[in-house]
Amino acid sequence: MCLAIPVLIKSIEDKEAEAEIGGITRRISLWLTPEAKVGDYVLVHTGYAIDVLDQGQAEETLALLREIAEAEEAG
Repeated sequence: MCLAIPVLIKSIEDKEAEAEIGGITRRISLWLTPEAKVGDYVLVHTGYAIDVLDQGQAEETLALLREIAEAEEAG
């Protein structure tokens, strides 16, 4: 099973970006989403941004992922 997660682009340099999720910053590739810009949420899989998301869509997905993590911790 593959999982892609929404991350927030903090800065861009060439075809790479610094992206943040849950206080953790990682470098990701924008080769597949050249239209992405600082402040956008992108869907990331294996280090590549594969789609640009609207903010509401990204926040809803992140909330669901948090719920799953909390349920796992409680279970």
